[in-house]
Amino acid sequence: MVTLASEPANYSVVGAQHGCAPSRHDFLCLCGVIYPSTMPIDNPTDRTLAELGITNNSEISALFATVREQFDHQLAAKTGSEPEYLALHHAWLGRKSGILSAITDNWLKSAPPALKPVVGQSLNELKRHVEGRMESFRVAAEKSAAEFAATREKIDLSLPGVSRPIGTHHLIRQVFQEIEDIFFSIGFSVVEGPEIETPYYNFEALNIPEHHPVRDDMDTFYLELPKGAPGPLLLRTHTSPVQIHTMEKRQPPVRVIVPGKVYRRDNPDATHSFMFHQIEGLAVDSDITFCDFTGTIDYFVKQFFGEGVKTRFRPSYFPFTEPSVEFDASCIFCGGSGTAKTGGTCSKCKGAGWIELFGAGMVDPAVYGFVNYDPKKVSGFAFGIGIDRLAMLKYGIDDIQVFFQNDVRFLRQFP
Repeated sequence: MVTLASEPANYSVVGAQHGCAPSRHDFLCLCGVIYPSTMPIDNPTDRTLAELGITNNSEISALFATVREQFDHQLAAKTGSEPEYLALHHAWLGRKSGILSAITDNWLKSAPPALKPVVGQSLNELKRHVEGRMESFRVAAEKSAAEFAATREKIDLSLPGVSRPIGTHHLIRQVFQEIEDIFFSIGFSVVEGPEIETPYYNFEALNIPEHHPVRDDMDTFYLELPKGAPGPLLLRTHTSPVQIHTMEKRQPPVRVIVPGKVYRRDNPDATHSFMFHQIEGLAVDSDITFCDFTGTIDYFVKQFFGEGVKTRFRPSYFPFTEPSVEFDASCIFCGGSGTAKTGGTCSKCKGAGWIELFGAGMVDPAVYGFVNYDPKKVSGFAFGIGIDRLAMLKYGIDDIQVFFQNDVRFLRQFP
């Protein structure tokens, strides 16, 4: 028989306060018993019916009704979140420490034979009630969590968009691509090679022996190597060494262009830089003539600067071509007249009406000897184009150094 103390002032009321899940000390949570404050507080589900003084069916029904009422009270205090569901489920339906498991072990299994039917029936009804309400709680908690996630991740189409800058190719890269596309259209392919070269590939295999005066114009940077390293290394002064690498690996026909960076010991100013860009061109076959060469170069210039540009050749000298020429185009700023729009002398061509573009020529037969080509059976032409110079001419840029200063005000002009 469960009895209540007669002097509440000297006793402690133990209950599920603030809607918390039952603990092992929540006595009143389960049966409304008041213990004296000096007595140890325990959980009635840890005690048998005999220890609780339950001796008849009416007391069992009242005890289970109190437990059910307490469960409903705790459930009603929840806000419907998933963590609350998990905590409450563990407290009531946990296999080892759940309240229903404790009732089964301590109230049902130890009940006298006369009380077992009522305890079993009451326990089944309580279990169905708890499981049914918990299932509804679970569905509501999952729905609430899904709605919260949808609200948090929802895109508000009324908000202004975020403007993000889109990167573009550097102007030098754009000019590279344009030139490559032009030569692609007439059967050339792109090859690349190392920027660090040996003197053999940079000079000697291109018919520039050690004491040749041309080396003075191609003074470059040599690498400081550790003791015992095989031979000197340098930063290439032109992309022409890749011609030798390519011809060593391929037999004619060869039609390639070689884009890349090159280095020379030039003092930086508006038209010079110690690092700049080139595209080397090479075509070798059994029947290439000077006419093929002039037609190819003329086609490229007109595609790059426009059909209205005129072209001309001037005799020149390069160690690795014979004959050699300088290639000129009519001034694109004054239309070849030599007179600026303001009436004065054109500052770009200095009144000449022509602008020097690059050097070229037919491959010197001596070069074929370095790559085991038979100069009696093959012929070809080569040219070297300064990309920075072409970009400056086409886009009216006066200072080569702006290409390398990373000034966004300049770069944004060429999206």
